[in-house]
Amino acid sequence: MVNYFSSDFKLGILGGGQLGKMLLYETRKYDVQTYVIDPSEEAPCKIAANYFQTGDLMDYQTVLEFGRKVDVLTFEIEAVNISALKQLESEGIKVFPSSKTLDKIHNKAIQKQFYTDQNIPTAPFKSFASKTEFMNAVNSGEVNLPTVWKSATGGYDGRGVMVLKTKADINEILEGECIAEELVPFKNELAVIVARNPSGEVATYPVVEMEFHPTANQVEYVVCPARIESTVADKARKVAEEVSKAYKHVGLLAVEMFQTKDDEIIVNEVAPRPHNSGHYSIEASYTNQFEQHLRAILDLPLGDTSSKVGGIMVNLSGAENHSGPVKYSNIEKIMKMKGVTPHIYGKKITRPFRKMGHVTIVNEDLAEARKIAQEVKNTIQVISE
Repeated sequence: MVNYFSSDFKLGILGGGQLGKMLLYETRKYDVQTYVIDPSEEAPCKIAANYFQTGDLMDYQTVLEFGRKVDVLTFEIEAVNISALKQLESEGIKVFPSSKTLDKIHNKAIQKQFYTDQNIPTAPFKSFASKTEFMNAVNSGEVNLPTVWKSATGGYDGRGVMVLKTKADINEILEGECIAEELVPFKNELAVIVARNPSGEVATYPVVEMEFHPTANQVEYVVCPARIESTVADKARKVAEEVSKAYKHVGLLAVEMFQTKDDEIIVNEVAPRPHNSGHYSIEASYTNQFEQHLRAILDLPLGDTSSKVGGIMVNLSGAENHSGPVKYSNIEKIMKMKGVTPHIYGKKITRPFRKMGHVTIVNEDLAEARKIAQEVKNTIQVISE
């Protein structure tokens, strides 16, 4: 086995945001040397990486030159130059998840078609090359409203997704390639994180339940374990494993799903990296998702995915009507609450709905944890000074 620990081995991370920062908690724990690149000079990862540089993650030459400095390369954001990853792989640099996996995921139209081709249950959809093509399809009756519009690329944190109820709503959508997805009546939005290492070892985390902000289309709460029947949970984990097997990914794959009114499970979309739906695991699991990602990409034995205790994650997003230097109002009040741990991402500037941190609540009684989570949400505010 390669000596990763206290050695000359170099792990590269494309992207220096909060996911990278939390991954660096684990590389520091194991003394694994890290190289990080991000477009922002103020990236959260900057304080904890062994080596940090600024650079455009979509620029071929920048990613290529950075990748040549490391032994294994991973990413915390999908918006990276895939052609550069392919070239690095041809030169013997290990890239996990691979460029082939990312190729099938980074574009939602390609991702949805992949599910259809692999007989993975997903909502019916149609792809369009442009906003104009989509509008023509609505006007001709090819697409019926209401429908779920999604930008094929570039969407994140609720951006690039809209439920269109009337033709007037179409004025709000972005230009470019997109998909129209049939509106599926569902009971719950669920997620399962699957870990896989190059040796083929696979482990899945418990099913979590996600509660979304009604207007920002952003996760507000993640509840683990999901408050669903065990038969539905078993089905969700099985579907997630099928998706993981189809992608042949290495690392983590967060599989977001819908539980329909008839208790069927259909796949919404995936993320090939640590994910918002797994943040609860830092306090609540035997092996948190960031350590698991590290274990997986380094081909180390995967850790125990079971929970020590019930966990709920509350997202800390920038308050509406607040932009500027950040202030966490009432943080000292939530720190007095039982089982509450705040995580501050290190972004100096807040703006409405920007993800600035999260809070984990652990409790043996999940109902009590959910009450505390609501109190946390009502107490702390992410505002500008």
